[in-house]
Amino acid sequence: MSVAVLPFLAFAVSQVGTPGPANMALMTTGAAFGLRAALPFVAGVALGKQLVIWPVGFGLMELAARAPWAFETLKWASAAYIIWLAWRVANMRLADAGDAKAPGFLAGLIVHPLNPKAWAMITGGFTAFVEPGTPTLEATATIAACLLGVQILLHPLWTWGGSLVALHLRGTSAERYLMWSLAALTVASVLFVLFGGGTP
Repeated sequence: MSVAVLPFLAFAVSQVGTPGPANMALMTTGAAFGLRAALPFVAGVALGKQLVIWPVGFGLMELAARAPWAFETLKWASAAYIIWLAWRVANMRLADAGDAKAPGFLAGLIVHPLNPKAWAMITGGFTAFVEPGTPTLEATATIAACLLGVQILLHPLWTWGGSLVALHLRGTSAERYLMWSLAALTVASVLFVLFGGGTP
């Protein structure tokens, strides 16, 4: 009775490291404000997944089976929030980003609780990589630690990637297209999760 840690870590890297609503929000924020200014947001996004892992580990999905409307509501609230984050920076010019305030820790903290990809990934992690009969605390703590470690490594890379792209385009004619492209990719990732019908 245990968690298949190595296979789960491979799964976690494949999910956390690929494009999705949270990573696009991180990249867009990095492009607009730079990695250093975005670090509180990055920390919030990383820790926010814990707000999903622990309730799921301790049986929230059983409740979800009895009240599916609550999770349908969560899915659409997620879309609205992440699209709002994209809109916030889509019209911003990088040269003016210093006049605006980067989203902070609390803004990042609610990204994953409002992210249907996070819920699906975590639920899949528990169902696919935890052996039946594993103590709840052991399973939940293992999943939580693995995901946090992967996020600490990969979330800043997405944010840094956005800042690097912006560094080369700041003040050029391509800057507007960069910001709108990042916003469009964010929205597209949300729509894919909402309507794609696949796994995260």
